[in-house]
Amino acid sequence: MLRHDFDQTSPTGRLDVAAASPGRRGLGPVRVAIIAESFLPNMNGVTHSLLRVLDHLADRGDEVLVIAPGTRRDGPKEVAGARIVRVPSIALPKYRRVRVAPGGVTRIRRLLQRFAPDVVHLASPFVLGWRGVLAAQSLDLPTVAIYQTEVPAYAARYGMHGIEAMLWSHVRNIHQHASLTLAPSSYTIEQLRTLGVAEVDLWARGVDSSRFDPSHRSEAWRRSVTGDRSAGGWSAGDRSAEGQSASDRSAGGKKIIGYVGRLAAEKQVEDLAVLSDIPNAKLVIVGDGPWRVKLERMLPDAHFTGFLGGDALAQAVASFDVMVAPGELETFCQTIQEAMASEVPVIAPARGGPLDLVDSSRTGWLYTPKDLSAMRAHAVDLLGDEAKRRAFGIAGRQQVLSRTWKSVCSQLIGHYSRAIESPAPQVLGRTFATAPRYHLEDYTPR
Repeated sequence: MLRHDFDQTSPTGRLDVAAASPGRRGLGPVRVAIIAESFLPNMNGVTHSLLRVLDHLADRGDEVLVIAPGTRRDGPKEVAGARIVRVPSIALPKYRRVRVAPGGVTRIRRLLQRFAPDVVHLASPFVLGWRGVLAAQSLDLPTVAIYQTEVPAYAARYGMHGIEAMLWSHVRNIHQHASLTLAPSSYTIEQLRTLGVAEVDLWARGVDSSRFDPSHRSEAWRRSVTGDRSAGGWSAGDRSAEGQSASDRSAGGKKIIGYVGRLAAEKQVEDLAVLSDIPNAKLVIVGDGPWRVKLERMLPDAHFTGFLGGDALAQAVASFDVMVAPGELETFCQTIQEAMASEVPVIAPARGGPLDLVDSSRTGWLYTPKDLSAMRAHAVDLLGDEAKRRAFGIAGRQQVLSRTWKSVCSQLIGHYSRAIESPAPQVLGRTFATAPRYHLEDYTPR
């Protein structure tokens, strides 16, 4: 069954990620083992969320062990007081920065046995996470699995056609073996329920609205990426009134259409080519990844900044006029929240996480997946209407202000508590005889 204690909807009928049930928050200090499919030094959405969780657990006084793929040379060895243990892994051939950790259960069971956690947190489980959920189950440990990456659909993007059904079966098996699965959006909750995963609840993501703030907009940065000396004519020091948004700080110069994220096949950054010839606009790509060289050829007029983090990222996002997130496989899309916190309107496909995040015609625009003409029309609309950009930007920031990482991580502690109280998974052991039967051909990812 789908748990309905989080069933809060926005006025538009979409799931309100800020109103999700926090669960029981009274859980005292605990020992948490985190089995992470990906971790530092590889920075991505999984790692970013984990770093916030580790900070929160440290503030609570919890004792934490992180088990992650890597090599003995990989650092760091400790983050926010949590000890990091690397297990042997191999790099993916087409994406060397991503490592997977195949193997048996024995090594993971031994690590868990020594640490004796109260709960096991499975971060975006797939290969190492499968070993982890079996090891935890063999030790009667409660598990909370965080669904975060639509791996089966990624496979097709990387040319591995014909194995999606098998991979979806693996996703189902992992989450049926967990005590509780947390999904980041209403779309992914329905996705997992359709697969036959019984215990699913909502756990969205927070956003740092102090870091991602419109006051970090920089006209110097805008000029550096557009080459336009007249760009905007505004800087943070000129801010004269509260509520001033990106829209009314860009008159007179080129408008910036921004993208932030990994430069990889699943992000569909090449779709932004339809925006490259919009008059008086500059496409700016923030991020790095295996497709960077290919994308630089496909988008010759775009400016590529490479990877940005910290204050540099906040400055870049606040300096956009519009942000486009073209990926159709986003289970959440954290960069959308960061843009909204920066009062930047967002354009995204109407699939996955953006359905919950973007209130179409109020904080940005959603378009039908693959309809690139609609994407372009929405970009032209916003770039040509400063009043609309201002209204969308202000509404977007107001929408995300309550989504603090502290509140989101407090909800996670409540989920830990429920898993500890009710640790029994849907499926025990390696047999699936007790699981309800679902035909994967009946499930077609939208």
